[in-house]
Amino acid sequence: MAVFVIGDLHLSLGGNKPMDIFEGWEGYLPRLETNWRNLVHPEDTVILAGDTSWAMKLEDTSADFAYLQGLPGQKWLLKGNHDYWWTTARKMERYLAENGFDTLHILHNNCCVVGNLALCGTRGWPFDDSAAQDAKIMAREAGRLRMSLACAGEREKIAFLHYPPVFPGGCAQPLVDVLHEFGVTSCFYGHLHGKSIRGAIQREVNGIRYRLISADGLRFCPNKICD
Repeated sequence: MAVFVIGDLHLSLGGNKPMDIFEGWEGYLPRLETNWRNLVHPEDTVILAGDTSWAMKLEDTSADFAYLQGLPGQKWLLKGNHDYWWTTARKMERYLAENGFDTLHILHNNCCVVGNLALCGTRGWPFDDSAAQDAKIMAREAGRLRMSLACAGEREKIAFLHYPPVFPGGCAQPLVDVLHEFGVTSCFYGHLHGKSIRGAIQREVNGIRYRLISADGLRFCPNKICD
């Protein structure tokens, strides 16, 4: 029962926002599917760290979710900044159940337990947004991360965020504080693309090892975390 992670798939199978127009994304779906099928088995778990579908409404995700349903493994979805279809956990879980998407699950104010591991996370928020409204959103995201980690109990915890919690010269301090509060030592994040990938923090910082897992940063190959 291996655990994998990848973010920012930006699927648009039911819409008109193909990512192939961007440099490095040409023909990315066949590459992604080949890599996924070569690595992931039905009993494995895959964390999808946000920006999964370009759909604007939940009912418009059907083609994208059907694509994911057809891939091996149990998939847990985080919210990203472009997941406009995202609604309440109850509505999303009902939609998944009603449409037979039984390998897709929502990671939101909860955790996914795999053996002795607890997979926890939330969307996060950019660390450099200082407006009062953004401060409230950051506090809310820190609360959601705390709730997710608290669900894990005494299990070993791995954290997943969509936005990077650390940048060169700065960090999303409320989120980083929560990671330290719960003894997290591994944190994976997405959101960064293109030239931004080169500046991503991918090393240990104050006892926490950070890793970028956006799809193009991984060359469209799910990253194996553990067996």
